[in-house]
Amino acid sequence: MYDLFLGLTLFVMLFSGLFVFCSMRKHLLLTLLSLEFLVLVLYLLFFIFLCFYGLSYYFILVFLTFSVCEGVMGLSILVGLIRGHGSDSVNSLSILGW
Repeated sequence: MYDLFLGLTLFVMLFSGLFVFCSMRKHLLLTLLSLEFLVLVLYLLFFIFLCFYGLSYYFILVFLTFSVCEGVMGLSILVGLIRGHGSDSVNSLSILGW
């Protein structure tokens, strides 16, 4: 029963994060937050997988290192966009303006 609840919870978390990532194309900050949520769900999935099979946890450290680098790169793009265009709206990047 516990495994079914955990699997269903992770499934709902993963697809809600994907839905928010696909639907929030207006602001870069919301897109980055949904990406970080997806990274946390993947971290939880990797942790459960490694615990279930009794493998080494070094891969989790590598994954956390890359996810921190991804977050820092996203924040630097966000800061550059806000300084250059005045807002985090992705529509302001287009020449047409949509």
